Amino acid sequence: MLNLNNNFTNIKRELLVKIAKLQLAGELDSNKINKIPTELAPQDKQPFTCCVFHDRELLKMRILARMGISAENYTEDLDLTDFAKDALNRESPTWPMLTVLHEACNACVKQDYIVTNACQGCYARPCMTNCPKKAIYIRHHAHIDNDKCIHCGICAQNCPYHAIIKIPVPCEEACPVGAITKGPDGHERIDFDKCIFCGNCMRECPFGAMMDKSQLVDVIKHIMNGKKVVAMYAPSIAAQFKTDVGKFENALLGCGFSNVYEVAKGADICAQKEAEEFTERMERGDKVMTTSCCPAYVRAVKIHVPDLAPCISETRSPMHYTAEVAKKENPDCVTVFIGPCLAKRREGFDDELVDYVISVEELGAFFIARDIEIDMFEPLEKTDVPSASARNFARTGGVGAAVKERLKDDSILKLDVINGLNKAGMAKLKMYGQINVGKIQPNDTTGNLVEVMSCEGGCIAGPSVITNPKVANILLNDYVKKSN
Repeated sequence: MLNLNNNFTNIKRELLVKIAKLQLAGELDSNKINKIPTELAPQDKQPFTCCVFHDRELLKMRILARMGISAENYTEDLDLTDFAKDALNRESPTWPMLTVLHEACNACVKQDYIVTNACQGCYARPCMTNCPKKAIYIRHHAHIDNDKCIHCGICAQNCPYHAIIKIPVPCEEACPVGAITKGPDGHERIDFDKCIFCGNCMRECPFGAMMDKSQLVDVIKHIMNGKKVVAMYAPSIAAQFKTDVGKFENALLGCGFSNVYEVAKGADICAQKEAEEFTERMERGDKVMTTSCCPAYVRAVKIHVPDLAPCISETRSPMHYTAEVAKKENPDCVTVFIGPCLAKRREGFDDELVDYVISVEELGAFFIARDIEIDMFEPLEKTDVPSASARNFARTGGVGAAVKERLKDDSILKLDVINGLNKAGMAKLKMYGQINVGKIQPNDTTGNLVEVMSCEGGCIAGPSVITNPKVANILLNDYVKKSN
């Protein structure tokens, strides 16, 4: 997994800040936006690509994505002011939430195994003797016959010198559902009919070719137009900033939001409803129920593991229940969910009560553009504090524990947790699908309540977080301790 601290994430965030500052100054559709690529890629700076001019073209495409526009729409005939006007005039976000920068894609070679000069040509030759296709031969050192190789990796697993290495295609490797493949030109394509919007490709591509389409321009527009815009922040977001939650909420008001809702309150509603639903399902003889909070997981099951689809909890997500409260208290408000992932943006498309979804990256840029430091605010007094288990939704195991806490008889529960939708996680989902349709029987290791988190570690490790998950885990502990 790529470290959060890398050049691509730094550029993404810098572009967000510059765009937000221009918009707040009423100058987003002015010629100033055309100057950003030159500012970030000046003539005297060492280029990242072949030349500074190519760097600037890529920056233009990245600016489009940061304004919520698909990079595929870029043409040299239009300058950035034209796209900025489109962004300011649109009435709602556009599909899909991901965009691929064709020019940024490295067109990585197909996944392969190669023998490095660390090979000693040893007498044991475990690489050769264990190869199922006899694709390895020795001439002073090991060689791989690519016509025979099936890329199983057994040779690499058996080499005592680790001399055989895997050359992956990072985005394809990261995708748990095979939604990314090469086009005829060698560049990657996303099949959005298969995509679950987990964000793994966006996080893992070292060239930043996969980008989410920001909705920050839309949110700032509504705030500047004087609309009642409410912020709904996920529990994982409180673990992204090293500060008091009351100060954080006041800082959100300082950004221009008219009201702030803690989505952990929606998690309390969700946990109670899932506990009641689980009891009903077990009483009627269901074999398995799965949680429903992670939209990447829900989409993965509906598309790729249909045998398990009937087992998904019918309870809506904490985001939905929080939006329901917000709309009831403020019927004409614009609801903005603030979260750590791309999948919630996809869920927002389908939720009639959620108007926009922005990431913590976008919120961080908004704070900077507004010259807001959270600790400069006095903490808001909180009178309605969510439960500790609701705030703990942000980490793996938290949802299942919250449901268990609310069961009248928790002896009926056998919890299993799928921590991350990698290829192993998908295989486990398929196993539960087979249990549901009776192809295999449950055993001592399987559960009747299955919590699934698309991101390993939970939402605090989402693809759009700004804090190292280990640090976020510590901050989450402090946040949970201050609950009811």
